[in-house]
Amino acid sequence: MSALTGKQRRYLRGLGHSLEPVLQVGKGGVTDPVVAAADDALLAHELIKVRRGAECPLDRGEVGEALAGATGAEVVQTLGRTLLLYRPHPEAPRIRLP
Repeated sequence: MSALTGKQRRYLRGLGHSLEPVLQVGKGGVTDPVVAAADDALLAHELIKVRRGAECPLDRGEVGEALAGATGAEVVQTLGRTLLLYRPHPEAPRIRLP
């Protein structure tokens, strides 16, 4: 996947605004089950919100990098303890980027 342009990021942020977090990273950090859950959620939804719990030992940048690297996704936005991740569906993408 190529890097997102600014216009594409803005579009995805707009879509992600109304989403609820589907995954929470807790005190264990980014573990294999967390990565598997993120991978499944990205396959089903393409755009997901991830919440970093207050007890998470990693900072928000590290959580985003770890999840994006492990799932092949891209961090669209980091706001407070919430991350927005995007990865198009490999066969039938539903989100059309501008």
